[in-house]
Amino acid sequence: MKPFLARYGTALMGVAICVLLAVFAQNFATPANLVNVLKQSSFLMLLAIGFTFALITSELDLSFASICSLAAVVTGALLYHHYPFVLAILVGLGIGAAGGMLNGCLVTVVKVPSLIATLGMASIAGGTAFMLTGGVAFVGRWDPYFLFLAKGSVLGVPVLVIVTVVAFALSVLVTERMRLGIHMRATGEAPESARRAGVAIRRMKFLGLTLSGLAAGLVAVLLVANLSSASPDMAGDFLLEAIAATLLGMTMFTPGRANVAGSAAGALIITVLGNGLVLLGAAYYLQSIVLGLIIIGSVSVSASVMKKAAFSM
Repeated sequence: MKPFLARYGTALMGVAICVLLAVFAQNFATPANLVNVLKQSSFLMLLAIGFTFALITSELDLSFASICSLAAVVTGALLYHHYPFVLAILVGLGIGAAGGMLNGCLVTVVKVPSLIATLGMASIAGGTAFMLTGGVAFVGRWDPYFLFLAKGSVLGVPVLVIVTVVAFALSVLVTERMRLGIHMRATGEAPESARRAGVAIRRMKFLGLTLSGLAAGLVAVLLVANLSSASPDMAGDFLLEAIAATLLGMTMFTPGRANVAGSAAGALIITVLGNGLVLLGAAYYLQSIVLGLIIIGSVSVSASVMKKAAFSM
């Protein structure tokens, strides 16, 4: 029973929260609100999955929110000036990936600790986003095909949710079933053993940070499509939430280890909590307090479960 609770206790807590909100929060269990929760959790889920790729290789990426904002601003600028939306999407994804690759180069080539490198990158990306916009947002009538990415649906299922499910499935496949994922995990958990086994440590870390940046670029494109605007700080609120979701995910399924399924579940739990608090009429600041408690609680649980130093980087 104890191993079962260690693996699934947090997930069961999430289910219990949903049940309580369904009973006490008016309109929580309505189909429209549940679809809205799934759509809102998609952005956080994708960012948390990207952060997980970096964390699996024992590196931190604290720049993904700023990179996301920068990619969103450039995407919005291209759309605002009537460039083809396909080009805008590719550029948005490219900026995200380029930001992640630059982080990877700083960490693996220049040997800057990822905490410092990504903090610096966050400042650079955030400042560049404000420089490009002058602090104002790009607002316009985007191409309907572009808006379809976030506002459309296929057979009643939001495209945003479909994109997230596909990204989630691919990420689980890579991290749990492919040799690449095994090498990335070995890099993070036993780097010396992995090196002796022939694993390209620096390449795995570079890839983890690059995928984190690519996820930020994808979220940037989807955010611009969802809001029909692009502002220089549009992803700032996601930083702590995505980190909290990933840490919360480390308390379930494979306790003490970063895992994509846990991160996705953590993102869903945080979104449900936020939605429920709003429906219950709680003050906005209470959401920040709850988020802080989740971070402290999840790290405490992960640290107590995992014998070796999961947070030693």
